[in-house]
Amino acid sequence: MTDAEISRQLTAKILHLIQTQEKTRKEVMSKGSSGMEVILSSLENTRDLQTTLNILYILSELLTVGGGRRVGVFVSKGGTGILLKLLITASKESPPSEELMLQLHSLLAKVGPKDRKFGVKARLNGALNVTVNLLKQNLQNTKLLLPCLQVLRVYSTNSVNSISLGKNGVVELMFKVIGPYSKKNTSLLKVALDTLGALLKSKTNARRAVDRAHVPALLAVYQDWHRNDTRQRHMLIRKGLLVCLRNVTNIKVGRKAFIEADGMRILYNTSTECLPVRTLDPLVNTSSLIMRKCFPKNRLPLPTIKSAFHYQLPNVPAGGPVAQLYSQPPGVDDVVDESDDNEETEADAENDTENEEDEKDHRTGNDDIETDLNKLRPKESSSRPFEELRVYERFFLELSEDFQGYNFDCPKTSSSSLLSLSLANKSPRPIIVPTAQALPPKRTPTPNSGEESLLTKGQPTRPPPSVSPPHVPLPHPAVPAPLPPLELDTIHLTKDQDKKDDAFTPSPDARTTSPSQARLPSQGAGLEQELARVFENVVIEGEGPLNGVGREGEGGRGVEAVGSPGNATRHIQSPLLVGGIATRRVGGGGGGGSAGGSDCGSEGPEEEGAVLEVPDTALLLPLHDPDLYVEMVKGTRSVPQYSEVAYPDYFGHVAPTFREPLLERVYGVQRSKIFQDIERLIHPNDILDKVVYDLDIPSCPVIDDDGESLKFNSQFESGNLRKAVQVRKYEYDLVLNSDINSNHYHQWFYFEVSRMRVGTTYRFNIINCEKSNSQFNYGMQVLMYSVQEAIGGRPRWVRTGEDICYYKNHFSRSSIAAGGQKGKSYYTMTFSTNFSHKDDVCYFAYHYPYTYSTLKMHLSKLEALRTPQIYLRQDVLCETLGGNSCPLLTITAMPESTSNDHICQFRNRPLIFLSARVHPGETNASWVMKGTLEFLMGTSALAHSLREAYIFKIVPMLNPDGVINGSHRCSLSGEDLNRQWQSPSAELHPTIYHTKSLLQYLAHIQRTPLVFCDYHGHSRKKNVFMYGCSVKETVWQSNISAASCDLHEDLGYRTLPKVLSQMAPAFSMASCSFVVERSKESTARVVVWREIGVQRSYTMESTLCGCDQGRYKGLQIGTRELEEMGAQFCVALLRLKRLTSPLGHRNHQHFLDVESDLMETRCKVASSPTTYVMDEDEPSFLEEVDYSAESNDEDPDPDNDPGNDPQENPVHLDQLSDTETNHRD
Repeated sequence: MTDAEISRQLTAKILHLIQTQEKTRKEVMSKGSSGMEVILSSLENTRDLQTTLNILYILSELLTVGGGRRVGVFVSKGGTGILLKLLITASKESPPSEELMLQLHSLLAKVGPKDRKFGVKARLNGALNVTVNLLKQNLQNTKLLLPCLQVLRVYSTNSVNSISLGKNGVVELMFKVIGPYSKKNTSLLKVALDTLGALLKSKTNARRAVDRAHVPALLAVYQDWHRNDTRQRHMLIRKGLLVCLRNVTNIKVGRKAFIEADGMRILYNTSTECLPVRTLDPLVNTSSLIMRKCFPKNRLPLPTIKSAFHYQLPNVPAGGPVAQLYSQPPGVDDVVDESDDNEETEADAENDTENEEDEKDHRTGNDDIETDLNKLRPKESSSRPFEELRVYERFFLELSEDFQGYNFDCPKTSSSSLLSLSLANKSPRPIIVPTAQALPPKRTPTPNSGEESLLTKGQPTRPPPSVSPPHVPLPHPAVPAPLPPLELDTIHLTKDQDKKDDAFTPSPDARTTSPSQARLPSQGAGLEQELARVFENVVIEGEGPLNGVGREGEGGRGVEAVGSPGNATRHIQSPLLVGGIATRRVGGGGGGGSAGGSDCGSEGPEEEGAVLEVPDTALLLPLHDPDLYVEMVKGTRSVPQYSEVAYPDYFGHVAPTFREPLLERVYGVQRSKIFQDIERLIHPNDILDKVVYDLDIPSCPVIDDDGESLKFNSQFESGNLRKAVQVRKYEYDLVLNSDINSNHYHQWFYFEVSRMRVGTTYRFNIINCEKSNSQFNYGMQVLMYSVQEAIGGRPRWVRTGEDICYYKNHFSRSSIAAGGQKGKSYYTMTFSTNFSHKDDVCYFAYHYPYTYSTLKMHLSKLEALRTPQIYLRQDVLCETLGGNSCPLLTITAMPESTSNDHICQFRNRPLIFLSARVHPGETNASWVMKGTLEFLMGTSALAHSLREAYIFKIVPMLNPDGVINGSHRCSLSGEDLNRQWQSPSAELHPTIYHTKSLLQYLAHIQRTPLVFCDYHGHSRKKNVFMYGCSVKETVWQSNISAASCDLHEDLGYRTLPKVLSQMAPAFSMASCSFVVERSKESTARVVVWREIGVQRSYTMESTLCGCDQGRYKGLQIGTRELEEMGAQFCVALLRLKRLTSPLGHRNHQHFLDVESDLMETRCKVASSPTTYVMDEDEPSFLEEVDYSAESNDEDPDPDNDPGNDPQENPVHLDQLSDTETNHRD
């Protein structure tokens, strides 16, 4: 017997044993066994064909079972290389053995995917050409074709191989294999499509496919399979065809070829037919992705994406964002379908693995962590001399006050020498506001008082003695013709009004109620009845029904108020001006549809003598007074020179008594919205494309029509809506205005809608959002305020909207306009809603509005609440760029007497420094601040103890100009003020400059605050949480090595968040972070920690959405919860006081009460245990939601978040699609 025969017999026996005995298979593959080495060595050294085949059969048996571990062992022992060498040797035989080639390719197809370097090894060995040549010669030999295609599929995953194979004609080869519908060889077709899909990822191959007109061919084949596969048995083949189309359309010429081949219509029609079958969702999703990618990119329907409002800065820093903005060439906004970079499309692709996404996030997350230990150490000395800071002494009178001449015995003694004078407390009565027609706008003279304190040009002066803000004349709109002066006999007064005794309020049933009886009821139902009774007094007499849609001859016809007791009718007419200020008119936008009035600017003459009677909302809201609000608006300066007041700000907001749960996402909602968008391209004749509101036409933003369209308006304080375009009868595209001196930051909106129909579903699309994801995808709803509801006794913002989703759209901006950023696409936030009342006026907002005038009103009302035991001083810290004052509050307890001990205790109380609303769009920060201020001014024992424990310095609104002008993030300088703390400019960033100076002054006199906290809102996370600063935690999160002395750190920075997590139901410790990042080094939190030396320096972030833990789990957040958070923050400070100085605190008068109150608070919280849920535990959707871009692509400062920003990571469960990714927030 020859050696070859012995080898054949031996290998045949081993094969038989392995085929029949599981034990033998296990022994060969067991750990420590040298079986695999022996087999591979024999394979390498044998020259006999049959022996080689036997060994290949043995390997095939061994590797078929046992999963990846056995293949891994084979690869680790060098098996792949031996197989490839054998392939090259066998190919040199003439002709090569078909069986040998079949076995070799079958094995390579098994091991290739497990060998990371398989593609490189195959290329270097020259194996690629062997397989391709074999394929060309055996196109009809399906038995050999399948393993060859399987190996090609693995080769193609390597990009270099893919290009090389393309040059070798493999793309054309695949199109020979692929064909129309057939029940034969479906597995072959599936592998060929996978191979082609992998090859077409290469731009070169994609171009080759386009040049050879393969795109129409792919569409035709797809249509054929779609038509014939009626029993849906070949979904994977159909999906393979779509993947090929998806990869071809990653390049510009591919998209063009797709459009020319009528691809949009073909995929739209086939997808629509697939929609009813849930198992075909992967086809619908991929089709949708292709159509969205190929939808021609459009610029926004605007003359420029720069803000519609212009504000000239005193100086424009060279190289700054504003200088760059205004140096951009004309036509910069024009959008071209840029290059073949698939930066936007590859992130859309469904085959990104979770691991890749996670690694990407992990990398970007770590890149931002500060690794320079010098920057993590406190700065030794201040850069400013004390002489320069000495002027700030006047803001700290409490540190030197001796209270001589103050009478501590008389409870009513005035303390005007220390405190601001309180405004006269107005008695409750209806307010009469004459209309514009009756009263021409007057310019209110500015009181010229030498005692007023405005820091202009960075120079501080004496604090003002009065809380009353300076009344700045409000510029009014152009008046077409002089209006006649008001004649007294034209005013119609209702009975029990004005001249009579104010002690009684008329009630709907003709009885009278005294103010003492009209108290706020304790229960929700009682509250609504009370509101209905008080709001029953709202009457506007004159022409036209409630939204002024009535024509001539209909004047005076009443609209029955919904839910009003006694069915009392009211006449409401628009518009309403008070000394040049219009109370936001019912009817919206302009002349309210009056027959004779113009729809723009000031109104034309109408019937004389219209009157608005509004109840004094102070009966219901202790800090709200419509009359006072209008007075405050007169002193507010806006860039657009607003002359109107929005009804919600005028009437006020009473938090609803019912819960508002997070909205559950309807399956397939996003897809159906996207398909409606795609229909615009396919059926262009169905689109109206009618502009109904446009701020870029300043003379006439409200475009009048035949009454078939909704009427929009945003020309009031904090309003933001730039343009409204009616696209279908009940669908509107809305464009937001960018921040002044900027061309981006579109997020905050606040606008009015009127002339709606009842029972009709309207769809609104805000089409120029910029962030790549939003809580609107996770249960957040928009807010709506109905004037009819308010008059009916329910003045409140409520969460509203259905079918809400947020996705990338076909609008984009050029990369120059985007500041060189990669992500240029805009996103759509869409919602649908029904209106409940005919002739209503409704307002929509991103979050609960809180205007600058509201703040001034609240501060003035707080002043009126002051008792003689409270030390309250309000200074004007400085004047903003826009000429508005920035208030600074000092709150503490008066000393018990003028004795040295009491005065000493008073002066030496630790300081707490609080600020809010540096980002105008984060209105929730103001509601939290309102809760803090009300608690501090309260009469409870806890509030008294807190005032005795600390001196509070509070800047309640750091960015008044941004708030007034409806910006989302910037001030008038076009910059994010929370990125200016390192070196603020006194001229461009006055509020930051002077606030930082106050802190520097305190550091100089060794009175550094115990706590600094800046209140913010967060748009992409749930709950309330804090960002703090810690060297140790920053070092732990990065890879830097540090000496133990560098990491010596007091853990006191964790105490306050920990206490809050125990007592505040909305607070989540799990969401807190104490890591310092490079991108946040110029934020308030980091600068105050590092430069001022405040260890407990925080940003407190409140969600705009809701909570996923604790008592409020599953609920959207409201003003009640936000104000509660502000109050709980105060209680936590009291607990902190006790924890930081237990002995000193025990001497305080109310210590026992405080302790019991604290225990009570903790017990209440303990009864509803808090379960912390990681950010990733978002509600899972049964559809792929395409967010398509990393959060930072388009948003270098993703949120106002000084601090770590772990993103939301929703899980999308689509068991049928290949690998739907977890897209990051």
